[in-house]
Amino acid sequence: MLDVENWAEIRRLHRAEGLPIREIAQVMGVSRNTVRAAVASDGPPRYQRPRAGSIVDAAEPRIRELLKAYPGMPATVIAERIGWERSIRVLSGRVAELRPAYLPPDPASRTAYAAGEVAQCDFWFPPVELPVGFGQSRTAKQLPVLTMVTGYSRWASGLLVPSRAAEDLFAGWWQLVSALQAVPRVLVWDGEGAIGRWRAGRPELTGDCQAFRGTLGAKVVVCKPADPEAKGLVERFHDYLERSFLPGRAFAGPADFNAQLQRWLAVVNTRVRRALGCSPADRITADRQAMLALPPVPPATGWRSSARLARDHYVRLDSNDYSVHPAVIGRRVQVTADLDRVKVTCEGRVVADHERIWAWHQTITDPAHLAAARALRRERMTVIRPPREAEVQIRSLADYDAALGLDSSDGTVA
Repeated sequence: MLDVENWAEIRRLHRAEGLPIREIAQVMGVSRNTVRAAVASDGPPRYQRPRAGSIVDAAEPRIRELLKAYPGMPATVIAERIGWERSIRVLSGRVAELRPAYLPPDPASRTAYAAGEVAQCDFWFPPVELPVGFGQSRTAKQLPVLTMVTGYSRWASGLLVPSRAAEDLFAGWWQLVSALQAVPRVLVWDGEGAIGRWRAGRPELTGDCQAFRGTLGAKVVVCKPADPEAKGLVERFHDYLERSFLPGRAFAGPADFNAQLQRWLAVVNTRVRRALGCSPADRITADRQAMLALPPVPPATGWRSSARLARDHYVRLDSNDYSVHPAVIGRRVQVTADLDRVKVTCEGRVVADHERIWAWHQTITDPAHLAAARALRRERMTVIRPPREAEVQIRSLADYDAALGLDSSDGTVA
């Protein structure tokens, strides 16, 4: 058989040098028919082994008859119908080759996202343990990362939140949406308890989620159970976080984790994505322009409660106690908290402002509140202390005897 090198040289001599076939055959040491075949060929010579017969060739007509009548018939059933007694692997391979000719085409559709249309949200639980102060540390199940990826631009966002409670979820979610500077028209979630669930064959959102999406003017979609492909973008983003963000990093606490995550995301969103042919930063402007505008009034998120301040002038939030100025003891106060601060107001006046502690079962005291409590206790003791008793003159018993007409000498009445 003529190899590729000789084939190429024969064609060069014929086309470039213009040599006749007879001279080329003499120079190359091959027959004239070989030169003629090389000149007439469209491609380099390849060795092709002639196809050997198969034991299933004789049964192929019967296989085609069954597939024509029942295109979805399994290979095991076909083997039973035709009385096949040889290897099922040989038969199933031939059935797999023949079946597409009797089935209609089944093209796979590519998922495409319009600008501003969809953002997928979920919780990521990084396999790390973070210190939260007071000698405590929290695992990933207790400190989740709220993530969001837009469909059109693949713009990725993330934020570590103190818990999966609805108050922290919606506070973190609003931070991600406000940082995006626009509201995606459809927000896709898994079956998170604070968002909603599938019930009686239909999704059912919680009251908090309805209030939140109503303020944004967006639609919230809850995926069906056991359907991770419905939010494949954010699932792949979680895998990317574990492979690219976590390795080689150490975190001093939640604040340090969020700071490192934001710096990493700023770089990631400028990297070219193979599926897009560009980076998310190249598409985010068009994505934002097609989204909804941020609401003029932010949604009510975070922790909110009202109570009458007790004598110990502390309020409890997420298992921690925070001090309040004792001047409002006995009056009704409003407690509000986000991911960073805990504030207490009374009639519109701030009476406590603390950094939110992510540790559990701690008592946080403002030194000014403690000093005010001591001063009020001293003032109260001064007000309620009884006055000193006046001195009473002690009279002699003889004076009482004389007044009663008693004779002090023998005790008779005068």
